[in-house]
Amino acid sequence: MSEAKTYRGLTLEQLNSKSIDEVIQLLPSRAKRSLRRGLNPETRKLLAAIREARKAVEAGNEQPLVETHRRDMPILPEMVGLKVHVHNGKEFIPVEIGVDMIGHFLGEYAITNKKVAHGQPGVGASRSSMYVPLR
Repeated sequence: MSEAKTYRGLTLEQLNSKSIDEVIQLLPSRAKRSLRRGLNPETRKLLAAIREARKAVEAGNEQPLVETHRRDMPILPEMVGLKVHVHNGKEFIPVEIGVDMIGHFLGEYAITNKKVAHGQPGVGASRSSMYVPLR
Protein backbone atom coordinates (compact mmCIF):
# COMPACT_ATOMS: atom_id res chain seq x y z
CA MET A 1 0.00 0.00 0.00
CA SER A 2 1.60 3.27 -1.11
CA GLU A 3 1.68 6.10 1.35
CA ALA A 4 0.43 9.51 0.20
CA LYS A 5 3.20 12.11 -0.02
CA THR A 6 2.85 15.03 2.33
CA TYR A 7 4.21 18.55 2.58
CA ARG A 8 4.74 19.76 6.16
CA GLY A 9 2.33 17.10 7.43
CA LEU A 10 -0.49 17.92 4.99
CA THR A 11 -1.55 15.76 2.07
CA LEU A 12 -1.98 17.19 -1.40
CA GLU A 13 -5.78 17.19 -1.05
CA GLN A 14 -5.54 19.18 2.19
CA LEU A 15 -3.15 21.66 0.58
CA ASN A 16 -5.41 22.16 -2.46
CA SER A 17 -8.42 22.78 -0.20
CA LYS A 18 -6.62 25.66 1.56
CA SER A 19 -6.70 29.24 0.31
CA ILE A 20 -3.61 30.67 -1.39
CA ASP A 21 -2.87 32.82 1.69
CA GLU A 22 -2.86 29.75 3.96
CA VAL A 23 -0.57 27.89 1.53
CA ILE A 24 1.83 30.84 1.42
CA GLN A 25 2.19 30.61 5.22
CA LEU A 26 3.53 27.05 4.83
CA LEU A 27 6.20 27.90 2.25
CA PRO A 28 9.85 28.67 3.03
CA SER A 29 10.66 32.34 3.69
CA ARG A 30 12.17 33.09 0.25
CA ALA A 31 9.11 31.77 -1.63
CA LYS A 32 6.79 33.36 0.91
CA ARG A 33 8.38 36.79 0.39
CA SER A 34 8.31 36.38 -3.38
CA LEU A 35 4.57 35.66 -3.39
CA ARG A 36 3.70 38.33 -0.82
CA ARG A 37 5.27 41.01 -3.00
CA GLY A 38 2.70 40.20 -5.67
CA LEU A 39 2.78 38.55 -9.07
CA ASN A 40 3.85 40.42 -12.17
CA PRO A 41 1.82 40.03 -15.40
CA GLU A 42 4.10 37.33 -16.85
CA THR A 43 3.80 35.21 -13.70
CA ARG A 44 0.02 35.67 -13.68
CA LYS A 45 -0.07 34.47 -17.28
CA LEU A 46 1.95 31.37 -16.31
CA LEU A 47 -0.36 30.66 -13.37
CA ALA A 48 -3.40 30.96 -15.66
CA ALA A 49 -1.82 28.53 -18.15
CA ILE A 50 -1.08 26.07 -15.32
CA ARG A 51 -4.67 26.27 -14.06
CA GLU A 52 -5.92 25.72 -17.62
CA ALA A 53 -3.63 22.69 -17.97
CA ARG A 54 -4.89 21.35 -14.61
CA LYS A 55 -8.52 21.62 -15.84
CA ALA A 56 -7.62 19.77 -19.05
CA VAL A 57 -5.94 16.95 -17.13
CA GLU A 58 -8.89 16.64 -14.72
CA ALA A 59 -11.28 16.51 -17.69
CA GLY A 60 -9.32 13.55 -19.06
CA ASN A 61 -7.74 15.40 -21.95
CA GLU A 62 -4.05 15.48 -22.79
CA GLN A 63 -2.12 18.18 -20.92
CA PRO A 64 -1.40 21.21 -23.11
CA LEU A 65 2.22 22.28 -23.45
CA VAL A 66 3.16 24.83 -20.78
CA GLU A 67 6.45 26.58 -21.59
CA THR A 68 7.89 29.38 -19.49
CA HIS A 69 10.88 31.62 -19.00
CA ARG A 70 9.72 32.38 -15.43
CA ARG A 71 12.43 30.52 -13.52
CA ASP A 72 11.64 32.54 -10.37
CA MET A 73 8.12 31.17 -9.94
CA PRO A 74 7.70 29.23 -6.67
CA ILE A 75 6.10 25.81 -7.08
CA LEU A 76 2.62 25.74 -5.56
CA PRO A 77 0.46 22.70 -4.64
CA GLU A 78 -1.84 23.28 -7.63
CA MET A 79 1.12 22.59 -9.96
CA VAL A 80 1.78 19.08 -8.64
CA GLY A 81 1.38 16.37 -11.26
CA LEU A 82 1.88 18.67 -14.24
CA LYS A 83 4.81 18.90 -16.63
CA VAL A 84 6.16 22.41 -17.16
CA HIS A 85 8.87 23.16 -19.72
CA VAL A 86 11.31 25.65 -18.16
CA HIS A 87 13.80 27.61 -20.27
CA ASN A 88 17.45 27.20 -19.27
CA GLY A 89 18.84 29.88 -21.59
CA LYS A 90 19.13 27.62 -24.61
CA GLU A 91 16.17 25.22 -24.66
CA PHE A 92 13.09 24.24 -22.71
CA ILE A 93 13.69 21.49 -20.13
CA PRO A 94 10.64 19.40 -19.14
CA VAL A 95 10.10 19.41 -15.36
CA GLU A 96 7.65 16.90 -13.86
CA ILE A 97 6.41 18.54 -10.65
CA GLY A 98 6.02 16.40 -7.53
CA VAL A 99 4.90 17.02 -3.94
CA ASP A 100 8.49 17.22 -2.68
CA MET A 101 9.13 20.20 -5.01
CA ILE A 102 6.59 22.52 -3.35
CA GLY A 103 8.24 25.72 -2.13
CA HIS A 104 11.20 25.43 -4.49
CA PHE A 105 11.56 27.54 -7.64
CA LEU A 106 11.08 26.28 -11.22
CA GLY A 107 14.59 27.38 -12.17
CA GLU A 108 16.14 24.96 -9.67
CA TYR A 109 15.13 22.04 -11.87
CA ALA A 110 16.32 23.38 -15.24
CA ILE A 111 20.09 23.53 -14.91
CA THR A 112 21.67 26.36 -16.92
CA ASN A 113 25.15 24.94 -17.36
CA LYS A 114 26.57 21.58 -18.29
CA LYS A 115 29.74 19.65 -17.59
CA VAL A 116 32.68 20.75 -19.66
CA ALA A 117 34.47 17.82 -21.28
CA HIS A 118 37.66 19.04 -22.87
CA GLY A 119 39.01 17.04 -25.78
CA GLN A 120 42.46 15.58 -26.23
CA PRO A 121 45.13 17.91 -27.63
CA GLY A 122 45.85 17.09 -31.22
CA VAL A 123 45.78 18.32 -34.76
CA GLY A 124 43.36 21.24 -35.17
CA ALA A 125 42.52 21.62 -31.48
CA SER A 126 44.22 25.01 -31.10
CA ARG A 127 47.30 26.99 -32.12
CA SER A 128 49.20 25.73 -29.10
CA SER A 129 48.57 22.09 -30.00
CA MET A 130 51.03 22.27 -32.89
CA TYR A 131 53.82 22.09 -30.28
CA VAL A 132 52.39 18.98 -28.57
CA PRO A 133 54.19 15.90 -29.83
CA LEU A 134 51.80 13.49 -31.56
CA ARG A 135 52.28 9.79 -30.92
